Amino acid sequence: MLPSIFGENLFDDFFDDDFGMVPTWRSHNPLFGKHAKNMMKTDVRETDNTYELDIDLPGFKKDEINVDLKDGYLTISASKGLDKDEKDKKGKYIRQERYAGACSRSFYVGDVKPEDVSAKYEDGILKISMPKKAQKQLPKSSNISIE
Repeated sequence: MLPSIFGENLFDDFFDDDFGMVPTWRSHNPLFGKHAKNMMKTDVRETDNTYELDIDLPGFKKDEINVDLKDGYLTISASKGLDKDEKDKKGKYIRQERYAGACSRSFYVGDVKPEDVSAKYEDGILKISMPKKAQKQLPKSSNISIE
């Protein structure tokens, strides 16, 4: 059994490549440190008339989130800034896990007008609803004659 402190293994960082010597496919994202991969978990739900997205954005305030619709892409971005003071009002930090940074995610939604999209942020969840376009009917026969 390995010793742990604050719910993490003490040896988690021991084998990390701090000097960037080993090429890796994972990039370093300082927003929420090791837990950045868990950001912006999204559920996409289809109803009869709409598509609805539920996006987890815990710890963000409403004014730190931006929703943009451009060229058929819906982009959700969130950024957070923290004071980097070494001391707090009553002492110095022993461990600091909160970070400043930004994250974003894009979805292709097609030809949707911005006024048809609605968004609501409540209890750390961003809820977005947009109308579903009627699908074009393709011809039943796709036989092509060869000359």
